[in-house]
Amino acid sequence: MPEISVDVHIGRSVAEVYDFLSDARNLELWFSGVDTVAESAEPAGPGVVHVYRFPGRHRDQLLQCVAYVPGEHLVFRGDRMWNPLGAQTPLYSFTLSPRRRGTLLRLTVQCRLAGALTLLAPVVAMAWRRDLPRDARRLGERLGAPHCHVIATPRRIRLPGPSFTPAAAPPARTAPVPPRPQVRPESRPQVHPEPHPEQHPEPRPASVPAAKDRATRPAA
Repeated sequence: MPEISVDVHIGRSVAEVYDFLSDARNLELWFSGVDTVAESAEPAGPGVVHVYRFPGRHRDQLLQCVAYVPGEHLVFRGDRMWNPLGAQTPLYSFTLSPRRRGTLLRLTVQCRLAGALTLLAPVVAMAWRRDLPRDARRLGERLGAPHCHVIATPRRIRLPGPSFTPAAAPPARTAPVPPRPQVRPESRPQVHPEPHPEQHPEPRPASVPAAKDRATRPAA
């Protein structure tokens, strides 16, 4: 839902500014969000419904006063308007506060979008950012205010976004441990164990006859 606000200082009393704003018929004189407003015998107040036309629309819509605090706050809400892309519901609010040399007025526009129109929310917000300061200056001219200037440009924009669940915080990263060097075992010379004398008797030299052979040899 785009929401745009602008602050303007008007060199008129709070009572004068509020009386002018509370009469919905005056909206078509300065406000770009209203094209025409039909005549109505109902006095200004909460719940009062007016017939109006939104700029660019050829059908009559209803504009209802949904908040009314004399000298402080005023809100008008328009009918939901349908088109092939979806629907939009405008909401116009005016907040007043006294100043030393006049009135500080905050103009706020909200557009509740539905359907594919939500994709055009940045375009809608851009259009109101362009038009709202002009409307504030035009209001000062209609009131004949000797001092009227915008003291704060549109400073707040709220755009629809997909709902999401915050992801869990990623685990803390630790420094990677370098791989341990592989140490190859040193090649050692193969040592063959010596045979045990009882298991493997050492053969005698052939030049030395055995005792048995010496005993049987005849004498010369």
